[in-house]
Amino acid sequence: MKNQHIILAIAVAGLVGISGYGLYRLGISQGMQGSGVKDASAQAAAGAGDDRKVLYWHDPMVPAQKFDKPGKSPFMDMQLVPVYADGADQGAVSISPRVQQNLGIRTAEVIRGQLVAAVAAVGSVAYDERDLVLVQARSNAFVEKLYVRAALDRVNKGQALAELYVPEWVAAQEEFLTVKRMQASGIDRLLDGARQRMRLAGMTDAQIAAVESSGKLHPRITINAPAGGVVAELAVREGMSLLAGAPMFRINGLSRIWVNADIPENLAAQLRIGNAVEARSPSLPGTVFKGKINAILPQVDMTTRTLRARIELANPAGQLVPGMFATLNFSTDARPDILLVPSEAVIQTGTRTVVMVAQSAGHFLPVEVETGTESNGQTEIRKGLQAGQKVVISGQFLIDSEASLKATATRMDDTPAAGADQAGGMTHHASGKVEKIEQEDITLSHGPIASLQWGAMTMAFKLPLGGLPRNVEVGDMVIFDFRQSKDGSYQLTSISPLAGTGVAKTSALPAGAKK
Repeated sequence: MKNQHIILAIAVAGLVGISGYGLYRLGISQGMQGSGVKDASAQAAAGAGDDRKVLYWHDPMVPAQKFDKPGKSPFMDMQLVPVYADGADQGAVSISPRVQQNLGIRTAEVIRGQLVAAVAAVGSVAYDERDLVLVQARSNAFVEKLYVRAALDRVNKGQALAELYVPEWVAAQEEFLTVKRMQASGIDRLLDGARQRMRLAGMTDAQIAAVESSGKLHPRITINAPAGGVVAELAVREGMSLLAGAPMFRINGLSRIWVNADIPENLAAQLRIGNAVEARSPSLPGTVFKGKINAILPQVDMTTRTLRARIELANPAGQLVPGMFATLNFSTDARPDILLVPSEAVIQTGTRTVVMVAQSAGHFLPVEVETGTESNGQTEIRKGLQAGQKVVISGQFLIDSEASLKATATRMDDTPAAGADQAGGMTHHASGKVEKIEQEDITLSHGPIASLQWGAMTMAFKLPLGGLPRNVEVGDMVIFDFRQSKDGSYQLTSISPLAGTGVAKTSALPAGAKK
């Protein structure tokens, strides 16, 4: 009697398994028809009657990988899907004209033009060290009188600075005058020797001529300013004794001035020596000083990551003085015939740069671009766009929200990579049949999965982290949950036999029997 019950249970389990598999195959057939999944011949037939231009084929689960002809996907057990030139692909979002008006969407054309980059910086005014004069004592002397008594006093060229008494000059001049009074032959050679000794004492030719013409001693000398400017350094005082070569005055000219500006490292490549510069100072509102880049110093500040540019400005009225701040505008070389878009069309996502391209029939497609120089509200596009295309300059983020609501496969802030998780890490539920079990993978034939917009297909999944349940075997009908890993593969989170298959099969075995 007991054996009859066991046989009856096995028969019932078999009937349920057969009926379940029949229902599964029916669901797969209907799912394939309902989802529009066709075999290669059906796709070829459909494509033959389609006049649209195919750009490329791709696997919807791996949209970044493109193929130049139709065929079977190397990633999944399914046919490749065409992407058409009209932009009606999974990367685009379609918005009706009424919704576009409500979103305030505006577009602009990608154009070719000339861009003159304007680089702005701030700097500090400094002396032009090439316009520097140093006044030194030519002989040992005493400072008897000082006409300039404070540093930073302005002086003019030829103005008296100090009066010195030079004892060494007295002996040299007396020797010269004594020889000159002599009445003897060969006196010219002696006079030349006396003149040379006066020169060695530090006297100039003009001072020697003055002694010779007057016939009197000139033990004192008046030091005059060799150039106009500011006494940047005053090293003498009345009553001081000086040695030959001792510095007395340092005079900086003010007709030209330097401005030292710190230029960001990424902008320094746009500047050249000789480029025109306009400078403005807060202390002189309305006044514009024009100059040029005199030098770009070959050293980067490790703290601020800037290079120092030295700008030379004309300062005829002496209005700019060292220590002032100045705002600088640099004129760079014009770059003709480059692609330009309004800067407001460019979106920086952190990992890439994107613009929204407006296509026909209300389609919008996010396109990754490579940008260049930005100036005057325009940005250079080096890669990603063509002249004549339309880009969105207002409402880009609202379009992205619309794309999110419509489950668009390509998002502006996604990083394009093969196998990218289009479902945002969601857990998906499905049912299917176990085709093959390997050490790390299990191959399942599953029906349509609505959450991923997949049709019925056969594909491999990674085994659950806890391993495969013991009651799951090849040929079983199972239900399972899975999600996409960071590497693009799909991993099961749970799997169990459908009621009446693996469970019934296990329960029907006698106690202690092996599977």
